Amino acid sequence: MMNAKPILQASLIALAVAGCSPAPQSQQPEQPQTAQQQSESQRLAAFFEQSYEQDLQRSPMLQSYRGLKSDYDKWDDVSEAFNEETAALLKARLATLESFDLSKLSKQEQLSHSVFKADVERKLANDDFRHHTYIMDQFRAWHTTVPSFLINIHSVKSLDDAQAYIGRLQGVEQLFDQVINQLKIREKLGVFPPKWSYEQMIVAARNVITGVPFAQMQEPSTLWEDFSQKVAALEIDQTEKDDLMEQARTALITKVGPAYEKLIDELAHQQALSPEGDGVWRLPKGDEWYKNRLAWFTTTDLNAEQVHQIGLDNVARIHNQMRDIMEQVNFNGDLSEFFEFMRSDEQFYYPATPEGRQRYLSEAKALIDTMEKEIPAYFGLLPKADMIVKRVEPFREKSAGKAFYQSPAKDGSRPGIYYANLYNMRDMPTYQMEALAYHEGIPGHHMQRAIAQELDGIPEFQKYVSFTAYTEGWGLYTEELAKDMGFYKDPYSDFGRLAMELWRACRLVVDTGIHAKQWSREQAIDYLIKNTPNPAGDATKAIERYIAMPGQATAYMIGKLKIMELRQSAMDALGENFDYRGFHDEILKDGPVPMDILETKLRNWIENIKQR
Repeated sequence: MMNAKPILQASLIALAVAGCSPAPQSQQPEQPQTAQQQSESQRLAAFFEQSYEQDLQRSPMLQSYRGLKSDYDKWDDVSEAFNEETAALLKARLATLESFDLSKLSKQEQLSHSVFKADVERKLANDDFRHHTYIMDQFRAWHTTVPSFLINIHSVKSLDDAQAYIGRLQGVEQLFDQVINQLKIREKLGVFPPKWSYEQMIVAARNVITGVPFAQMQEPSTLWEDFSQKVAALEIDQTEKDDLMEQARTALITKVGPAYEKLIDELAHQQALSPEGDGVWRLPKGDEWYKNRLAWFTTTDLNAEQVHQIGLDNVARIHNQMRDIMEQVNFNGDLSEFFEFMRSDEQFYYPATPEGRQRYLSEAKALIDTMEKEIPAYFGLLPKADMIVKRVEPFREKSAGKAFYQSPAKDGSRPGIYYANLYNMRDMPTYQMEALAYHEGIPGHHMQRAIAQELDGIPEFQKYVSFTAYTEGWGLYTEELAKDMGFYKDPYSDFGRLAMELWRACRLVVDTGIHAKQWSREQAIDYLIKNTPNPAGDATKAIERYIAMPGQATAYMIGKLKIMELRQSAMDALGENFDYRGFHDEILKDGPVPMDILETKLRNWIENIKQR
């Protein structure tokens, strides 16, 4: 739920900055290095540092995410020329990687080298399908990225910060011109998101330019309200504040508004051209692209048929576990009737009122606070960064996901944020609140992502690598870990945990169904409604997300199953010597890694423990 690992459709290089993960530290003492060995190690370290800094300089938005204020008035470059430059840069790095003598590197450095290489290779594989990725979709794209970025990432602590905010408002026109050009490239190739998604994009885009100063309505627009509040908090003269507000008004009216109108016109134009159907099979080389997507998100070589079957098997397993819950609560009826009871009974839903929404946020934070007290018994590594729970902003809540996490700024200026989408309170049942809080907060994404960027003694790029199966697999794993820790006292809450795991198992079925088996949007929605307790609205929004982001939804369950498999292997091999703290720290201490490297890491850890 993510990633969270914040997610945005920027240039390939913005992803490339995420780099790669370090190797596990050897449990055996290493021999002192010779001068020649030190030279090779130093050369590798310099290469890593140069790559990270180069990527950071090429992405103003990434700088802001990292809490830096250089290029604070700029957006990322999404032009075709920039993408070509990125591909050339990645190829050059791959060639440089081949020049290192691995025998002269430590085990830690060797693994860092391997992961960096794997990450570059997979990004180059993505470049073969550069224009298959939807530059715009209804789930998360530039029309909502611009306001959410300015509101949540662009802090205003000084006059210069406010002027940089205005600079970004002025730059929306150029940014959207690049986005529109990317849309036109895809139009020529026949790559379009589904026809039904355009209306959602148009409505969300229109929401951004509704209100003051775009029209003299009573309510301020989202960006005007945000900038007004940030400027009001500055300790500067009122004359300077008035001048800033006038500059922002001009930028919104003359740059932002027209840019959005132009984008809306282009979306309306392409809507009529989009071919029928929902999955990527309808696009040129769609089958090849979906194979690429599964490899990218799962970091395995599983094919669509295998993923589909894993999903079906786990749906059956979890259904049986849910029947045990039915017996505990003395429910009379079959599983489908129990699902309907969980969907409709008022005891599981807070009212769609300010009070009901605030109660949800407060109780979610209380769950995380309670969990945090128990964490030291299961983890040695603990995050320093704070975490808050926040409602998804109204301008994007209709199309945004159910819940997701945003990483903290490394310098501590911004906490980690668990976003709960409370647009429709019927999509947020209280029996799922516990598992959702653990997944997005502690010990889930906040533990993994905050710890990763706080790690010492590793190259900077290793802290921000993106391997979805690792990150989302960890989030889903921690839902079950909480059960092992003694949480989910209420059987209905434990059912909620199973419901969320079932949701991820069903994702394997519907994602492959949509994109490989030519299921329709409606067929996939019906599958979720039939096989899960989630309401129709929840199912609809989820399927629309899976259509917009092919393959992404498969990472959760594939990653979680691998972590559980590795934990069981460790328990079997170590017996009484198994330690949760050691196991979890071994997973987290080197940052995100692909599943095959995670397995190697943990099997080495097991052998080292056995030899002690």
